[in-house]
Amino acid sequence: MIIPIKITEPAQAEIRNIMANKNIPAEYCLRVGVKGGGCGGMAYALGFDKQKDGDEKFEVEGIPVLMEKKHMMFLMGMHIDFFDGNDARGFTFTNPDRKKQEKVKGE
Repeated sequence: MIIPIKITEPAQAEIRNIMANKNIPAEYCLRVGVKGGGCGGMAYALGFDKQKDGDEKFEVEGIPVLMEKKHMMFLMGMHIDFFDGNDARGFTFTNPDRKKQEKVKGE
């Protein structure tokens, strides 16, 4: 199976931190998705969830990831990073094939 996304080391560390310290149930996986809205007509989403019908499941460096099959074409090649600076903190989605960068607030 082709893994459609890349999760950077800082993002992996933050995801593992959240999973370990925020009472995420062991059977939950990281869910990556898209939803309508945003300036480009699409916004990216991260969360934790159980697997559902229609999901693709794969692992990125030991992190179990879920994605709806219909979202794969929008997320193919996406890089998820985590930024922790003085003025901002959060996950970012970038696609090396596109110049625009989207940020996701929260965890």
